[in-house]
Amino acid sequence: MSAETVETKAGLTRSNRRTLAGVVKAAKTAKTIRVTVTRDFKHPKYEKRVRRTRNYVVHDEKGEAKPGDMVEIMETRKLSKTKNWRLIGILKRVE
Repeated sequence: MSAETVETKAGLTRSNRRTLAGVVKAAKTAKTIRVTVTRDFKHPKYEKRVRRTRNYVVHDEKGEAKPGDMVEIMETRKLSKTKNWRLIGILKRVE
């Protein structure tokens, strides 16, 4: 998770928006994709590596992401009951 400064269409900058990278798992509905983000960390007590995955509902305005693509997403305002992330770009396309 990182907070970045992003330039908007009007040339203004926004900061403190979390960005994550994950893999698209589903793109069945219009303008919506499901992205799985996996993070690895060391357990604080047992010091063993732990892997956690979480699914996010992401707004994809142009419908350009396909299942298997590696994408970058950004936190945004509430767009629906479960959707408050939007697609920034596609990092790696599936072949």
